[in-house]
Amino acid sequence: MDGYRSGFACFVGRPNAGKSTLTNALVGTKVAITSSKPQTTRHTIRGIVHRDDAQLILVDTPGLHRPRTLLGQRLNDLVRETWSEVDVVGFCVPADQKVGPGDKFIAAELQKIAKRTPIVGIVTKTDLVSQQQVAEQLLALQEVADFAELIPVSAVDGYQVGALADLLVDRLPEGPPLYPDGELTDEPEATLVAELIREAALEGVRDELPHSIAVVVEEMALREGRDDLMDVHAFVYVERTSQKAIILGHRGERLKQVGITARKHIEALLGTRVYLDLHIKIAKDWQRDPKQLRRLGF
Repeated sequence: MDGYRSGFACFVGRPNAGKSTLTNALVGTKVAITSSKPQTTRHTIRGIVHRDDAQLILVDTPGLHRPRTLLGQRLNDLVRETWSEVDVVGFCVPADQKVGPGDKFIAAELQKIAKRTPIVGIVTKTDLVSQQQVAEQLLALQEVADFAELIPVSAVDGYQVGALADLLVDRLPEGPPLYPDGELTDEPEATLVAELIREAALEGVRDELPHSIAVVVEEMALREGRDDLMDVHAFVYVERTSQKAIILGHRGERLKQVGITARKHIEALLGTRVYLDLHIKIAKDWQRDPKQLRRLGF
């Protein structure tokens, strides 16, 4: 195909900079979990944008941060590994927060690859502030690094999402599509299901919990003799008994709500009815234990 482009782009930025929401907006469907809790993304989920002239594969990375645990260290390694393999990087900074030391730390890291990989500066969440503040944020972002392009966007109201896609596509190499038409992500379904359960479990919990929750789908199969009902058995892992109580809620009400919310999203993802069986397990201090990290998929 003449002039067709295909390749990889990734969004980086501090935790909660709007990277996953932007990925979902570009792909046009939910492939990355979003939450107002920082450190929500743990897997590099790929979303695939199909266009007549290009295929843009988005790699969503966990937020880069100064690590306090072995899990944190591994997530950071994952981010740097991803940067080195993509064709273009989008550096996300939210419009409603000052450009801070965390952003400058990431910008400095990105400068190391800027010679071979173009970096696009993106001001996200522009729907939350005035145009004046957006302009100020673009100027502030310009100060921290040398960007190939700067662009303000809002994944929520769709402002300039198409323009951002064009910018990224322009920087991809020419070549044939890398994935079949219609495929939106290459993540295994079980991984996506586990992420949707974790997203539901994160909703409304207090700040001490997000890092401590891991979800493993033990079994996922169509019910025997039925092709319209998927049985999903999953474990929600936490680190302490007190956290188990938080997720369970009064008389198990919270866990029930998590199940209802997650099931709705899983049914939308799989396009079939789902029976979701959820149980909570305690894996003491799993974030610091290499053996448990491996078992939970990190």
